[in-house]
Amino acid sequence: MKTNSADEKPAEKKLFGTDGIRGVAGEPPLDAKTIFVIGKCLGEFLAPQTSRPQVLIGEDTRESSRWIGETLAAGLREAGAEACTPGVLTTPGLAYATCAERFTCGVMISASHNPFQDNGIKVFSASGYKLPDADELAVERAIFAALSDGRPLEPRRLTMEPQHALVAPYVEFLRRRAQGIGKPPARRVVMDCANGSASAMAREVFSDFGLELTLLADAPDGRNINLDCGSLHLENLRRAVLREHADLGVAFDGDADRALFVTARGRVVNGDGVLLIASRYLQARGELRGSAVVGTVMSNLGLERALEAEGLRLVRTPVGDKYVLEEMLRRDANLGGEQSGHIIFRDLATTGDGLLTGLQLLDLVKRSGQPLATLAEAAMRTLPQVARNVPVGSAAREVVGRVETVAEQVRRRLGVDGRLVLRPSGTEPVVRVMVEAADSQVAADAAEAMVQAIEAAGAPAEG
Repeated sequence: MKTNSADEKPAEKKLFGTDGIRGVAGEPPLDAKTIFVIGKCLGEFLAPQTSRPQVLIGEDTRESSRWIGETLAAGLREAGAEACTPGVLTTPGLAYATCAERFTCGVMISASHNPFQDNGIKVFSASGYKLPDADELAVERAIFAALSDGRPLEPRRLTMEPQHALVAPYVEFLRRRAQGIGKPPARRVVMDCANGSASAMAREVFSDFGLELTLLADAPDGRNINLDCGSLHLENLRRAVLREHADLGVAFDGDADRALFVTARGRVVNGDGVLLIASRYLQARGELRGSAVVGTVMSNLGLERALEAEGLRLVRTPVGDKYVLEEMLRRDANLGGEQSGHIIFRDLATTGDGLLTGLQLLDLVKRSGQPLATLAEAAMRTLPQVARNVPVGSAAREVVGRVETVAEQVRRRLGVDGRLVLRPSGTEPVVRVMVEAADSQVAADAAEAMVQAIEAAGAPAEG
């Protein structure tokens, strides 16, 4: 099967990636001056919408999140906008509160699954959806113009006292979804909070429903977010599930917009597995709209074939839950997501939500009467995937273009039982290579051929 190469962000954008603006905290574009300018330009962009834009700024548990938020708030005020903060909150919680509390805009300070040194700025509209590409591009152009006009600019910080009451409506929304969970076959649950935003919310959301809940990595110190824990490091969760004889485990990432699962037998269930389990349940109830599930180019070919066997279609988008959601809106689909664990239940939320996904899966397991292990084993035959990240500095897009001939040769060798996805990252200076094949060695060999081609095209050696 021939696959499309997919970029994570439109060619025109340089600052905004697939999930906002990312970088190392304190270094461009997340140095104080640029952050202040971002706030000012965002405020000016919002000004035509209302005379005094109100912006909600949430933060994850990184030590840099507070000063970045306060610097952004000062820039917003420079443009006539006002900002406040709920303090630590999940990204989907920020999106929910932005809409529910009628803010003009929401901004989340987080770098998701990245280490503590990194951070990011994610922007949401008043509707709770991430800004479309056209709006991000307009803000970005204003930022570059402001940085290059030569006028002196002194960044400032605006101290904000966290308004914790802003978190309550989101918690109550989740707790309403939790009614009835905590029953066999999903009573004993282990949750890995990644020392991130979920640490402040998981027990409050999931308590008092009969669950025997064990929390891991729920003591953030500003520097341990995602450190050997969370959705990218499932080893501790798997060991804890087996040790505690738990029914299942859930792992969130730093800002809790994604969730991955571990069965009682220690098997990992990623986003593809969740999409298939959920689609079967919704289809059986007549609640899956359009007979389609929206995934990305990274969704396993096994998911596509399993859906086809159910009479359903997998629609693929570029990587990024933002693009998944945009396609869902175009098709009026109500289920979509990414292999990495961003799952969007569009009838309930405007973005991927790890806590909500955990609740939905617990509810689905309870309603089916079957343990997650049984549902997962009946899900699909997953084809071997090999993923490689090749550092290339700032020329990722150009390198991808230079190796397209080799990529086409690899695709022909893989044939109908394999796929190649080659894309410049939208969050890191790397080219991402993913190869899928019926045989793991074939996939590994094809991936290595692409890595060598990328390095020969000018990339530094892989570190």
